[in-house]
Amino acid sequence: MKIALAQLNYQIGNFELNTKKIIESLEKGKAAGADLVVFAELALCGYPPRDFLEFDEFIELCEQSAQEIAAHTQDIACIIGLPVKNPQVAGKDLFNAAYFIEKGEVKAVIKKALLPNYDIFDEYRYFEPALTFDCVEFMGHKIAVTICEDLWNINDNPLYVSNPMDELIKQQPSLMINIAASPFSYLHDDERVEILAGNAKQYQLPLLYVNQVGAQTEIIFDGGSLAFDQAGNLLDEMAYFKEDFKVYEFDGKGLVGLQQIEHQALPDVAQIHDALILGIQDYFKKSGFSKAVLGLSGGIDSAIVCALACRALGPENVMAVLMPSKYSTDHSIDDAMDLVNNIGCMHEVIPIKDAADAFDQMMAPVFKDLPFNVTEENIQARCRGIIVMAMSNKFGYIVLNTSNKSECAVGYGTLYGDMCGAIGVIGDVYKTQIFQLARYINKDREIIPENTIVKPPSAELRPDQKDSDSLPDYDQLDRILQLYIEQRQSSRAIIAQGFDEALVRKVIKMVNNAEFKRYQTPPILRVSPKAFGMGRRMPLTGKYLS
Repeated sequence: MKIALAQLNYQIGNFELNTKKIIESLEKGKAAGADLVVFAELALCGYPPRDFLEFDEFIELCEQSAQEIAAHTQDIACIIGLPVKNPQVAGKDLFNAAYFIEKGEVKAVIKKALLPNYDIFDEYRYFEPALTFDCVEFMGHKIAVTICEDLWNINDNPLYVSNPMDELIKQQPSLMINIAASPFSYLHDDERVEILAGNAKQYQLPLLYVNQVGAQTEIIFDGGSLAFDQAGNLLDEMAYFKEDFKVYEFDGKGLVGLQQIEHQALPDVAQIHDALILGIQDYFKKSGFSKAVLGLSGGIDSAIVCALACRALGPENVMAVLMPSKYSTDHSIDDAMDLVNNIGCMHEVIPIKDAADAFDQMMAPVFKDLPFNVTEENIQARCRGIIVMAMSNKFGYIVLNTSNKSECAVGYGTLYGDMCGAIGVIGDVYKTQIFQLARYINKDREIIPENTIVKPPSAELRPDQKDSDSLPDYDQLDRILQLYIEQRQSSRAIIAQGFDEALVRKVIKMVNNAEFKRYQTPPILRVSPKAFGMGRRMPLTGKYLS
């Protein structure tokens, strides 16, 4: 039996596109002599469909697409993920399911049992968990087909005495197949290989695993579909961050013609780079846009975003707007122009001094003799926000937000100013990682100017301003933030690791107090295990210093 894994980039709700991709893969499978083609979790509608699932028409369109696909299975079978209706009166209206289709008919329906309900996942909102499990029979073989979490959540779900595989193994299958929508984080690939290898070894069965690839707004899927032997040895690893298609031969006992390989783990910074490129590309392509605009300050954050955008969209589709104020230094303008010259993107220089002065004069009767403070600093940032939004409206550009995760965490940004944008490109990348990313981008030649990398970070909203005037050293700040945000450790636990108590409490208070700002930021491309946005839900008016 020859089994093909189709690792595809779907678009949520684009049934025409998704169906076309699936049918093309079926034809590709036929040409390659495959007997079965396996597609990802909720492939027909894209993952995560969220509240689209509450519309009957959406579910009906899934079913119509499945029937259209079934018409192409006279000479080949497929496994394909989709939501299906729950015929029972009790429980949720839907199952997260998969069809096994052969000879134009749905021969089996596989239903997901262990529905994730953490971080970005919210499947219990929509789906009823499965309670019964049956192997799929095909070409004389029994196949244990599971959906994503059903092979991940090993014996830790209190609703079940055992996992689906513990039930399926009683039916003596000879092969496991897992279809998934497993989101990317730069720590996830190693964990994924380890968990899946553990399952293959535990149940002593070869395992084929297919994952989605592509970005759905902030969530990025990295692909990396996998094949294991019955001892848990990795036999093959499909491409990361792009579509792929491979055929494997199963002889009834194992996957033939493959040798054990080592997981080719990329450095974190390389994974982050590739994920952000894919995130930008898919946000624009799937939203129907092609051109981006951003404010280019001469600082490292906007330089990184500009460089990534040029790689994702092409420099001819990126507009960098230099908006110097009266506090901007000559070297910042020079650094920004050096970047523009290095990558060849479009650019405009629009000074904001006159606009900021006009606001100061307009507000003078109200502010009277009150001293210069953050108010006037924020007016400058909001002048810049007005300009990039004006460029967006006039020319159809989409604004890229350039705030990093360290700034997002502690509220070091201006609402309706530098925090504006349609998508946050580096909002899940800490400042210390930003410097690593700059070096990675420059690995072949200088793109980010060296002076941009080595100079002290500054917002340049007042004379001689430095980030360090308001924030702790980034090395310390980011370590505290990672412990609090990603690892969800309390202030006491962080202090116990040797950090200064006053600093820890100050940082955590800044994070909690900035929640209202983050609530109004654009969606942020998720590259870490815990990003701001849908995976981290905090009350705006709560009081908790941890």
